[in-house]
Amino acid sequence: MAKSPEEMANAMIANMKEKTGKTLDQWLTVAKKSGQEKHGQVVKFLKSEHGLTHGFANLVAHKFLQSDAASAEGGDDALVAAQYAGPKSDLKPIYEALIKAVRAFGKDVEIAPKKTYVSIRRNKQFALIQPSTKTRVDLGINLKSETAKGRLEKSGSFNAMVSHRVRLESPSDVNKDVKAWLKKAYAEA
Repeated sequence: MAKSPEEMANAMIANMKEKTGKTLDQWLTVAKKSGQEKHGQVVKFLKSEHGLTHGFANLVAHKFLQSDAASAEGGDDALVAAQYAGPKSDLKPIYEALIKAVRAFGKDVEIAPKKTYVSIRRNKQFALIQPSTKTRVDLGINLKSETAKGRLEKSGSFNAMVSHRVRLESPSDVNKDVKAWLKKAYAEA
């Protein structure tokens, strides 16, 4: 059985000193002294200036910025609540419709909230849900075998971790086409 993201992160943290020469706390000090404030900047700094692999640099950046569920106070629920707070609160039913749809695919679907989006995984990420504006949720889907057309757009600059994007403005937008795209991405993951 595959390890959960938390189990993988804990294993990396346990092996960090042996693999990188420093403990997580020491790397957090390095990240703080860098002056970088964005995830990508921290990762780039740790890789280029300190030779960390992407996996370790990514883990340190998440821990430093407290952008992973394990670091965020309140965990997964708090991350999702923060995403749909204030002017984006009307978008929560879209999120809930998407979660209901993907949970129906099987018990191996993993819902992994991050600071600004929710990753949907099986063996690997096959979708992500992000409240992008106060009127729209963007659904990113990994469907490299599908040609972009109609509502299924190329992801473009939206997010490099997915191949396509679907813009959703109401729960009714989570229709049979969206569910079929998600199901296909789940099958390919």
